[in-house]
Amino acid sequence: MEVAVHNLCKAFGAVRANDDLTLRFAAGQIHGVLGENGAGKSTLMKLIAGFLRPDGGSIRFDGREASLHGPGAALRAGVGMVHQDPLDLPAFTALENLLCAAPRGAIGSRAAGRQLLSELARRLGFTVEPDAPLASLTVGQRQQLEIIRLLACGARVLILDEPTTGITAAQTRALFAALRRLAAEGNTVLFVSHKLEEVAELCDTVCVLRAGRLVGEQLPMPVPQRRLLELMFGAAVAQPTAGGAGEVRITALRSEGGLPANAGEDGTPALPGLHGSPTTERIAGEAVWQLAGVSARAGSVALRDVSLSIAAGRIVGLAGLDGSGQPILLRLLTGRMRPETGHILVNGRALSGGGSRAYRAAGIEYLPADRLNEGMIGALSLTEHFALLQNAALVDQRAAERAARAAIADYAIKATPVTPIRALSGGNQQRALLALVPPDCRGIACEQPTRGLDVASAQAIWRRLLERRLAGCAIVFASADLDELIAYSDEVLVFFAGRVSAPLHRAELSVARLAELIGGVGFGGG
Repeated sequence: MEVAVHNLCKAFGAVRANDDLTLRFAAGQIHGVLGENGAGKSTLMKLIAGFLRPDGGSIRFDGREASLHGPGAALRAGVGMVHQDPLDLPAFTALENLLCAAPRGAIGSRAAGRQLLSELARRLGFTVEPDAPLASLTVGQRQQLEIIRLLACGARVLILDEPTTGITAAQTRALFAALRRLAAEGNTVLFVSHKLEEVAELCDTVCVLRAGRLVGEQLPMPVPQRRLLELMFGAAVAQPTAGGAGEVRITALRSEGGLPANAGEDGTPALPGLHGSPTTERIAGEAVWQLAGVSARAGSVALRDVSLSIAAGRIVGLAGLDGSGQPILLRLLTGRMRPETGHILVNGRALSGGGSRAYRAAGIEYLPADRLNEGMIGALSLTEHFALLQNAALVDQRAAERAARAAIADYAIKATPVTPIRALSGGNQQRALLALVPPDCRGIACEQPTRGLDVASAQAIWRRLLERRLAGCAIVFASADLDELIAYSDEVLVFFAGRVSAPLHRAELSVARLAELIGGVGFGGG
């Protein structure tokens, strides 16, 4: 089904997210949609999928103008959208999620739903069992279920917003194979991403948005990466290196302020009074976290007998496949989970039995991957979030608004103090989440801190995290991006089947070494 928009406009207050866009997506092709965070990509996709209503212009499907009053109307017209965080019901099984989503009468019985789910999963090469509880599924499997659900409901246009963020390489390959098959069958795929190498591998055409306007229309692939970056950012942000696509990301993260100007060749920021790049030992302070014999379980995943110490001023990266235990450790470090056995000390104080409130009082903050469901309240503004942080019987609204204005200016958040958080792009949401972290915090645990962010937004987030580290904060972050782990970690812990490796220090880090351990090759328990 062909999708076309004509003079499409959408504004949020003074911000024109989509400014007079006119473009067409042909049927039977995979179309890449590029742009930095805040460029208007997600807004355009939400307009086409009925989650937002335009202020002006028109949307046409196969030449017929559509009036979309919601995502249900768009799905009835044949358009479905897969979000970064799949829309599903955690308490239900995969089959129950499908049955709840289907139009009334579309699936005759539970048995028919089971057969339909199994057939679509087999046809697309997905690994979703009908009776699997949603809580037991990885992000990649939940995404697969979302695609199955949309196809079962009649979608002929599939919109995917940063679909490879947080999923494994195997799941990415399965996704790409499924999308190619769907396009070959005449369906239309709109692929929103900031990963240029993936767009080059998968897409037939690409369009580029910048500041709400179309700056590159239906460019036939391949297009040189440097040209795409110039269109996205107005200037070349990164130069492709001889090492291939995997090294472009490292180059980009190091340029335009991605790392401090006084960083050493290994990316470690130099400190005043020290010559060259300091070693981990020279910048490390007292232990922020100490774990002794800690074991914990979440669903079918368990961590066993973990002992480690994380010092102030150190960045520790967590690597591993989905379901290997990284989120469990992050939640243990922040009081979101309590250990079944063992002890956790924070700043030398035993907090094993404490909850998240006790950990926050000790200066520990958590930045979840799911920003809107776990990190912030989408319907509230930044001002209202700062008001909540006052933790007082009487809220000082003026002080909250001053704090919001200062955060917007300091963190370059494209918003007003009263803009709802859910109206912000992913990069601006992440900046807002980090701005809410108190400046004197002792430790930050981040789950995929640059999830779904473009190069410039990722640079901005890491600039802030590095500033925190230099101020003595300990940072622990989980990432599926090996380049990011290598670029920023003082040491990396690799997770495999509930076991944790001994720390790999900066001098030992390489993509090949991490890949081997993530796959279980030569793995040593920690």
